[in-house]
Amino acid sequence: MSAINPYLTFNGNCEEAFEFYKSVFGGSFLTLMRFDSIPPGDYAPAEEEKNRIMHVALPIGPNSTLMGSDRMAAHGPGTNGDNFSIAFNPDSEAQADQVFNGLAQGGNITMPLAKVFWGAYFGMLTDKYGVNWMVNYEYNKQ
Repeated sequence: MSAINPYLTFNGNCEEAFEFYKSVFGGSFLTLMRFDSIPPGDYAPAEEEKNRIMHVALPIGPNSTLMGSDRMAAHGPGTNGDNFSIAFNPDSEAQADQVFNGLAQGGNITMPLAKVFWGAYFGMLTDKYGVNWMVNYEYNKQ
């Protein structure tokens, strides 16, 4: 089933923030990946960023997941108002294409849809209304 979840970005304190959220909501992380897991040559992080959070997911009840990451220095610092995205998880690659291309009309693609090393079809964009979106179709959904 398709899902929409909030995706928060931080300027280096994502791990601290998500440990706090975990203490409030309970549970455990579904995923916690650091930038050092990026294969060589693919969006390589700076040395001081390698231990920062590339992706974390914390279930908040049966139908919602709070997600987040640290922002890479190459993207500039985040500020209040641009430090979150809406993450859309489609049911198929075709649906990912349809939704991504629809949202991109009049907007700005920041990362085109492509197969990525974590086993997904992923892309990022800002729509024409200034809303940040991430589209992530996972090939091996459970």
